Amino acid sequence: MLKSKENSEYVRVKYVSGGVARNIAECMSKLGTQPFMISVVGNDMAGDFLLKYWRSAGLCTEGILQVHDVATPVVSNVFDGSGELIAGVASVGAVESFLTPSWLYRFRHHISNAPLIMLDANLPPESLEAACIMAYESGVPVLFEPVSVVKSRRIAPIAEYITCTSPNEIELVAMANSLSPPVKYNYHKMECKDKAEAVEYLFEMLSPAMFFLLEKGIKLLVVTLGSNGVFIVCKEHIDFVKDQRKCKQTPFSRQLLEKLDGCFPSNNPINLCRETSSRTCVFHLPAISASVISLTGAGDCLVGGVLSALCGGLDIIQSVAIGVAIAKASVESHANIPDHISAATVSDDAKRVLLSARVLWCK
Repeated sequence: MLKSKENSEYVRVKYVSGGVARNIAECMSKLGTQPFMISVVGNDMAGDFLLKYWRSAGLCTEGILQVHDVATPVVSNVFDGSGELIAGVASVGAVESFLTPSWLYRFRHHISNAPLIMLDANLPPESLEAACIMAYESGVPVLFEPVSVVKSRRIAPIAEYITCTSPNEIELVAMANSLSPPVKYNYHKMECKDKAEAVEYLFEMLSPAMFFLLEKGIKLLVVTLGSNGVFIVCKEHIDFVKDQRKCKQTPFSRQLLEKLDGCFPSNNPINLCRETSSRTCVFHLPAISASVISLTGAGDCLVGGVLSALCGGLDIIQSVAIGVAIAKASVESHANIPDHISAATVSDDAKRVLLSARVLWCK
């Protein structure tokens, strides 16, 4: 029950496993990829529950530190009747205190031999830098997940090491502003008559910040736009996973690859632009209409889908389309991560996304 000075509101309370990095890793595991997670939990009921689930899923817990007399990180979110997040508070002190560079160094071998790594902006700045340097020294691409507007600014000291980042509109602008004190980028929502007008408006509003981040050395932006889809922004042709020997095709990724290969004829503008090595390109991939149950976890599922597909050998445009398809499955589920993800449904939805994709800019 929520209480204010005037009245009380009766609400439904649910306890679910969460956390941005944890959600992304769980999503990847359900797509057949085996993520190695470096994190921290307390020696409490929540920590025991999370570790028990991780083991039951057949995932390695070696990188998860369990600390006595420390509370497992917890987030309390409040949603409105349509599933939109309206308020939230977080207690993540354990991450700041215990995910130190020295703990990360213990797993240097895992980092240097990974096809890619994803860094959650909840990590303290010194740990973000340590992880970036280890990855850079081994030629491992790094995806920076902004988490929130405030924490997205932690990209500023490490931007030169970041291969890709996955902000929403507001996080994108905050990141650009953190790297350009003299110039301020802005974003204002506007009601548009249809999706096409909304996409054009968003491109016009966000392109200065997007192009600025490319100038700062980030190779690839995956900008999430909610119901308006995703922008993929890159300055050159990106082989995200540079060492394809580190990729491991799974039955899930093999099925997706078979379905999605050949979606574009050779003369399609998407093909011509994505094969270039010197142009700056912006692609738009639409969202898929869904019967919304909960919006929690959709962004994490999108990133998890992208990373799993990349690890399975798909290219970046195919991978983002798969991420969009899995985000749709998430919003139609009560859980943060759907209990069952169908390869057939995901491939059909991803194909729909790819066939509606278009080039907004390629110069």
